[in-house]
Amino acid sequence: MPETDLTNPELPKTSREWHLVARPHGVPRPEDFALREAAVEEPGPGRILVRNLHMSVDPYMRGRMNDVKSYVPPFRLDAPMDGGAVGRVVASSADGFAVGDHVLHQLGWREYATLDARHAVKVDPDAAPLPAYLGVLGMPGLTAYAGLLEVASFKEGDAVFVSGAAGAVGSQVGQIAKLKGASRVVGSAGSDEKVRVLTEEYGFDAAFNYKDGPVGEQLKKAAPDGIDVYFDNVGGEHLEAAISSLNVHGRIAVCGMISQYNATEPTPAPRNLALVIGKRLRIQGMLVSDHQALQPRFVEEVGGWIRSGELKYRETTAEGIDAAVDAFLGMLRGENTGKMIVNLGA
Repeated sequence: MPETDLTNPELPKTSREWHLVARPHGVPRPEDFALREAAVEEPGPGRILVRNLHMSVDPYMRGRMNDVKSYVPPFRLDAPMDGGAVGRVVASSADGFAVGDHVLHQLGWREYATLDARHAVKVDPDAAPLPAYLGVLGMPGLTAYAGLLEVASFKEGDAVFVSGAAGAVGSQVGQIAKLKGASRVVGSAGSDEKVRVLTEEYGFDAAFNYKDGPVGEQLKKAAPDGIDVYFDNVGGEHLEAAISSLNVHGRIAVCGMISQYNATEPTPAPRNLALVIGKRLRIQGMLVSDHQALQPRFVEEVGGWIRSGELKYRETTAEGIDAAVDAFLGMLRGENTGKMIVNLGA
């Protein structure tokens, strides 16, 4: 635990934080990371000090470990990583933020964070459990909502296929599609237990374990009349299978391609891209940051579904800052069902 000032046990002198110390080649290894102790900065004017209670590990973080130009800067070596976190304000020099407030911010991977209050958003622990603001009511939830409804232009009666369907984003995509009147929702996942969760808990019409055989064959069996929307979290073989099964004027929302994140050689593109022409398909990539205008509608609608029990969600949790890297690596291996959360303390 961090060293604390005995005159005020809420105000620490040091905090532990995870640093990236080597750029992974292929699958990240535990030795690519180091848990280090750092001095805690007291909040100056307009800033707050937050004790992080829960932090997020997400697939996109793998890309930030590579030193390449992308839509978000790479993690720096020998410096703290960052990502979504929720915590409690323990010191404030910012108007509108008081000690005891709970906030969502982007300085995760550490026990305490000092940040400009403009980069924090207050959250209400009475309206929803705090980890939900990192998942079902947070960035993954908005990704699912915007990707399906805005990017993929979902309309009532569409048949929808979701890859990575048991994850934080995919599980919500499928349920929102059902709630909005999809004619059929199909999901793929990496274990029989996840397939069971998709059909028995989340209400998918069909689901399959992509490890059981060629994705294209399993998808055609699960959606014999084809699909109108594909929400892509995986890429590779899944994307090729979806292009084959899409009906004329089908739409693909490309959210992620986790099957390629650890590749050390160029991966083959789908071999059937010529079908895009005759079927008049639309393929569009997405970043959730482009869809912040949907946030109020998303919170209102999805929050209502959660309160009514119409939308269900799961979280996989790890305990303590020490477990953060193992949680991240486990998430990349698909060991989580729903959102992977690291709990940092009460």
